[in-house]
Amino acid sequence: MTTLYRPLPQTDPVWPAEAHRLAGGWTWFTHVERMERGGDARVIPAGEVPGWALARLTAPRPDFARLSMDRPRLMGILNVTPDSFSDGGLFDAPEAALAHAQAMVDDVDILDIGGESTRPDARTIDPAEEIARTAPLIDMLRGQGVETPISIDTRKASVAEEALAAGADIVNDVSALTYDPAMAPLVADKDVPVVLMHAQGAPATMQANPAYDDVVFDVYEALEARIVAAEAAGIARHYIAIDPGIGFGKTLEHNLALLARIGVFHGFGLPILLGASRKRFIGTISGAEAPRNRAPGSIAVALAAISQGVQMLRVHDTSETRAALRLARAVEEGKHP
Repeated sequence: MTTLYRPLPQTDPVWPAEAHRLAGGWTWFTHVERMERGGDARVIPAGEVPGWALARLTAPRPDFARLSMDRPRLMGILNVTPDSFSDGGLFDAPEAALAHAQAMVDDVDILDIGGESTRPDARTIDPAEEIARTAPLIDMLRGQGVETPISIDTRKASVAEEALAAGADIVNDVSALTYDPAMAPLVADKDVPVVLMHAQGAPATMQANPAYDDVVFDVYEALEARIVAAEAAGIARHYIAIDPGIGFGKTLEHNLALLARIGVFHGFGLPILLGASRKRFIGTISGAEAPRNRAPGSIAVALAAISQGVQMLRVHDTSETRAALRLARAVEEGKHP
């Protein structure tokens, strides 16, 4: 029977003697939720967690693309596509994409550039078209002196290879290296960080009645298998971050179940990336039909995730999210951050 341990983190500046720092970050915990597949969940003191599991929960996370994981990091989204669900066409032109990237640099820790939409019902495009949308933009950014780490959001090895050659630092693969058999060997050979995201099905079909026995356990075990596969391909574990894949083959209820227990993914001992910004479930709950109006809901989800120790947030509304994080930190610490 699979057993998972979810820390119950707090952010109060006063810690009891028995507290453990979560993942070397900004939260601490004294208790965990012990979860068993098909069984009851119960709260236990951290001292009752097996040593190997407690070590994974508490170990400081390795730097990711030269970024320390001891404070929340923002990944700014730049979709250079005509059909993105949230901002399709706004940054399709190279000049618009370049201007938007430059505007985000002061707010974010990572720029995430994608040339193929992975929204529900999205079509797969030719790699050459995806390369033409992304690699020249990355090259221009580096040519203008932008030093911010850049992530290439792609499932295709040829696209990733050209982006890395142009100056990208990270591969963000929504298929967790399953779409293109050449992707894992490429990431291993280039020795670069990679984000493994969970998705049930391909973008064209993933929202056609997704189903799970237990979404938290199923996603955890699927990601665990992808981590094992990545390591077997020669990718160093300290180069891996994981993403539970909110909205990728998941209903509103699935998304909320994962967000409520997202802290369970600290059990991998790896950085967690959350990409929930402007997703459909936020619009459904908040009543914001247009994706561009979902910033308040997106920020609420972001703050909830940060309170559970999630290290990286993939967001559209970068300046607003950065301001919210600064205010939340100031309130928690009782001083200007």
